[in-house]
Amino acid sequence: MNRTDRMHAVSEELRRAGTRGRTAQRLADWLEVSPRTIKRDVAALQQAGLPIWATAGPGGGYVLDAAATLPPVNLTPAQAVALAVALAGASEAPFAADGRAALEKLLDVMGPGARETARDLGGRVWVRGGARRPGPASVVEEALLRRRVVAIRYRDDAGTVSRRRVEPHLLARTGDRWYLVGWCRLRDAPRWFRWDRIEAADLTAEAAPARDPAAFGTPPPDAHAVRVPTCP
Repeated sequence: MNRTDRMHAVSEELRRAGTRGRTAQRLADWLEVSPRTIKRDVAALQQAGLPIWATAGPGGGYVLDAAATLPPVNLTPAQAVALAVALAGASEAPFAADGRAALEKLLDVMGPGARETARDLGGRVWVRGGARRPGPASVVEEALLRRRVVAIRYRDDAGTVSRRRVEPHLLARTGDRWYLVGWCRLRDAPRWFRWDRIEAADLTAEAAPARDPAAFGTPPPDAHAVRVPTCP
């Protein structure tokens, strides 16, 4: 597990623990790292603005401020299962891991009865989905999120492997496949990279410059961006 994923796991575990908190040793045992590593990760989360407090004395540890936790969510069991079905049917999609983490947050704050009903209903819905490759996908997602150049190892249609530095512009699904659409530094031109052919990816420290969207082509009439509703 890389540091970014580990820090996310620490914050989510503290969120679940609530006022009980977690000791550095318990978090270290859970993540199979040293307590010193956990202390460094918590310090980095605190510097990033996450309100984590350290409690002293026997049984002391780390507690996430209640202001950073979700209030009760009025989600019906059917709504929870609908989200789970969507995620299960798109396990290879971008940000699928984040979607599963978000669903866990919602399940955590549902009432026990509703949560049990949702789990029972979900057990009676079967989905056959593709396998998720967490390594390269998570790095590409982070590159898009942070607008950073990403270095990838890519296998083309003919099986030839090349190494590219790509400025990520967008992720697109067409037909039954996902693509990374970006500016290829090797070709000095826009390129579509098939998601499942990206064999490795490394995030660089270089910011991806803004480019004219027209350089990447015009989407077909039936294509649309993912819409995230805003609060009223």
